[in-house]
Amino acid sequence: MLTVGMLLMVLFLSGALADCPNEADLFINASKKLEALSGSCLLIPCNFRPKEGQKFISTRKTFGVWIKNDSRFGIYPNNVIFNSSGAVSTYPMSITGNLSQKDCTTLFTNLTTTYTDTYFFRVENETFMATAACDPLQITVRDSPWRPNITIPGDLKEKESVTITCSALTPCPHSPPQLTWNLTQDSHNKIEESKDGSFTTKIQQTITLSDTDDGKKISCSARYPVNQGKDTKRAETEETLSVSYAPKDTSASISPSGLVSADSWVKLTCSSRAKPPVSSFTWFKKSRDGAVKVSEGEIYSFNVTDGGVYYCVATNDLGNQTSAEIHVTVGGDTLWLLPGVIIVIIVLLLIILLCLIIFVWLLKSKQQTQQQILIQINEEQKVDEPASKKEEEEENIHYGEISFSTLPYEASSDSVRDSGQQQETVYAQIKKREKSLKQRAHGQEELYAEVKKK
Repeated sequence: MLTVGMLLMVLFLSGALADCPNEADLFINASKKLEALSGSCLLIPCNFRPKEGQKFISTRKTFGVWIKNDSRFGIYPNNVIFNSSGAVSTYPMSITGNLSQKDCTTLFTNLTTTYTDTYFFRVENETFMATAACDPLQITVRDSPWRPNITIPGDLKEKESVTITCSALTPCPHSPPQLTWNLTQDSHNKIEESKDGSFTTKIQQTITLSDTDDGKKISCSARYPVNQGKDTKRAETEETLSVSYAPKDTSASISPSGLVSADSWVKLTCSSRAKPPVSSFTWFKKSRDGAVKVSEGEIYSFNVTDGGVYYCVATNDLGNQTSAEIHVTVGGDTLWLLPGVIIVIIVLLLIILLCLIIFVWLLKSKQQTQQQILIQINEEQKVDEPASKKEEEEENIHYGEISFSTLPYEASSDSVRDSGQQQETVYAQIKKREKSLKQRAHGQEELYAEVKKK
C-alpha cells in the first residue's frame, strides 16, 4: 500500500514539474478558477511580472499569447488558441489590457461549454519571451446561471433598520445580469469590482423591521442576457427573515365565563406570541392601593371569594406587554339587582298592556258612536216620512177647502169676513208647519254631515 502511494506521489510531482519548471521566467496575478456562462462572455483580470533578473522593455512591441491544456506549446503547437499579433485566433478572445503596462486583462466572448479547460498566458517582447507555466487558469463554462446571493445581517430585531443585499456573479461586466426582488419594484442595479478584479452586480434595500417581518420570504431573481442579448437565462433564490420581537397580542381569558358563584374555582389563562418565546407570565389584581402580584405562570387557578379585576403581563428578553383587564364577577354581588330588574320589566309590560286596552276601547267606542248616530238618523227619517205625508195631505185638504168651498151667494158681508179670517188662519198654520219641516230637515242634514266627519 505504501509503495503504491509513493508511486502516485512521484507521478504527481513529475507532472507538476513538467508544467511548472523551476526556471519559470513569467508569473501572472489572476484568479486561479473562473466560471462563465455559455452564450455570454468572460472578462479575465490579469497582470504579469517577469522573473527577477529578466529584462522586460516596455517600449518594445509586446504580444500576448493564450495556450490551453498544456503550456508546452513547442510540443503541442495546436494548444495555442490566441496570439494578439494576429497570427492565431482560434478562440474568440481579445486582450483589452495594456501589455506595455504589464496588464494582460483579456475578454473571452461567445463562450460555449467546449471552452472549459486550463489556460496559460505567454508574453513575447522581442528578446524576452516567457510562459507563466506555474500560474494556470481553470475556466469552466456552464449552461445554467448562478443563483443570486441574498445577504441578511444576523440577529434581526424589531424596530431596527437593516440593509439587505442581493448580489450576483458578473463574469461579463459588458453584459451584466438584471436583478429584481420583491422588496421593491424599481431596484437600482450597480456593478462593483472586487480586489481580485472580478465583478459583482448588486441591489440593496434598507428596511425597518417589525414583528410582521418575521417569517417573511425575500426572493431575488437574476436575468443574464446571452447570445448578444437575444435571449436571457434566469436564476432565483429565496431567503426567510427571522426577526426577534417583544410579546404581542397578549390577552387574558377566564373559564368559566360570566357570573361565577362564591367558593367556586376559576381558571385564568394568559396567551401571547413572542420571539424568543415568552419567558414569564405574571398575574396582577387591581386594588385601591394599586396592582398586587398574585401569581406567576400561564394559568392562574383560584377559589373565588369575591370579585375583582385581573390582568397578566407577558415578558421575554426584548420587552413585555400587558393584557386587557378581565373582570371576575361573583353571582352574590349582583343578585340584589335581580328583583329590581324583574319589577321594572313587569311595570313596563303592564304599561304596554294598559295602553293596548285603552287604544282598543277608544277604537270600539268611536265605531259604536258612529253606528248609533246613523241609526238615529234612519229612525228620524222613518218618523218624519208619515208626518210629512200627513201634513201634505192636510195642506192639500185646506187648500182644497179654500179653493173649492162654496158659500151662499146671499151670505152677508160679516159671514164673508169670518170665512176669510178662517181661511187666513188655516193658511198661516200651513205655512208655519212648512217652515218647521224645513228646519227639521236642515238639522238632520247637519247631523249627518257631522257623523260623516267623525
